[in-house]
Parts: sequence; structure tokens; C-alpha cells
Amino acid sequence: MTYLEQFFIIAGVHLLAVASPGPDFAIILKQSIRYNRRTAIFTSVGIGAGILLHVTYSLIGVGIIIASDGRLFSALKYIAASYFCYIAWHGLRAKKPQGTLDDKGLPSKDHNNSIPSASSAFFTGFLVNGLNVKATLFFVSLFSVIVLPETPFSIQLAYGLYMALATAIWFVCLSYLLTHHKVRYFLQIKGYLLDRLMGTVLLLLAVQIVLSDIN
Repeated sequence: MTYLEQFFIIAGVHLLAVASPGPDFAIILKQSIRYNRRTAIFTSVGIGAGILLHVTYSLIGVGIIIASDGRLFSALKYIAASYFCYIAWHGLRAKKPQGTLDDKGLPSKDHNNSIPSASSAFFTGFLVNGLNVKATLFFVSLFSVIVLPETPFSIQLAYGLYMALATAIWFVCLSYLLTHHKVRYFLQIKGYLLDRLMGTVLLLLAVQIVLSDIN
């Protein structure tokens, strides 16, 4: 198998994985509903950076150690589940917006006081992706099954950088779509219901992670 063939297989599998609804999608939807485009975009970049963490695990073999060590993997699962529960709690407490909305679908009063900083949004995205144990297993499997052992490290690194960049671009595009003024106006009216739904999804994901028998 040539490197180009490897790349197209990896790109295809990665596209299917990143497009599937999960904690990354949930957090982008939440950030888009509750805050603004800038926050959602920085969160998207953080998600892309989180991919690099999984890629690093895979390239240096730490991912295999994590996946094979029951205690270490369990610890990571509980940390991830706890963080997802923390985010879910805020989503489940979402309230119907009070007052009027401006022409961009933003609350007309006191909205900016609650907007997180760029670094906070980035770190949120990074943690949501970086703590996702399923993503760790996905990348370990990807680099173990598709990427041949004789593939140069530089080529493997290029694969990883591509997936990080592609992930960030995907969620940035999603952020633009969700914060378009017409979409955003609708989301701000009914978005609190979606926020609660995403909170429920994240809570169920946390439960699934804890109850998972994958060790």
C-alpha cells in the first residue's frame, strides 16, 4: 500500500468519525447557542489541538500502553466522565432567554459579561477532545491497523497534522453555520432546549464511558 493510498483511507475514516455526533459536536453546539461565533471558533481550534494529543499518544506508543493498562485506562475514563458531567450540568440548567434579542440573535442585555475568553474557549475544546477515551482508542487503532510499521515517522506525523487541521476546519465551518444570524436567531429562541438536549447527550456519554467494559 502506497503512502497516498494510506492517506486517502485515513482521511476517509477520519471524516466519518469527525462528522459523527459526539462530545465535540455537542460542545460546539453549546458554545454557538450560549455565546457567539468567536467562542465557538476558538473552541473548534481547541478540538483540533486535542487531536494532536491522541496522535502523539499513537506515534510514541503511549496510546497502546493506556489502552492495555486497565487501571490507567479506567482512571482516564473517570476523568473524562467527570468533565463531561460538569459540562452536561451547565447544559441541563439552560434557561429560556429573558428579554429581547438583537438582529444577530444575541440577548440585548448583559450578554458580553458571560462570554469566556479565547483561551478559556480553546481549553474547553482541547479538554473535551483530549479526554475522549474513544478518540484515543480510535487513533491507536487507526495507526496500528492502517499505517504500516515501516511508514516513516515524518509521514505518520503528516497524517496526524492533517487530521488535526481537518478537524479544526470542520468545526470552524460548523461554528459559522450555527452562528449565522438566521440560524442563531432560531437557536436563541429554542436553543435552551437544544442546550438541555446536548447536556443530556453528554451525561449519557459520561455514563456510557463509565459503564464501558473496554479495558
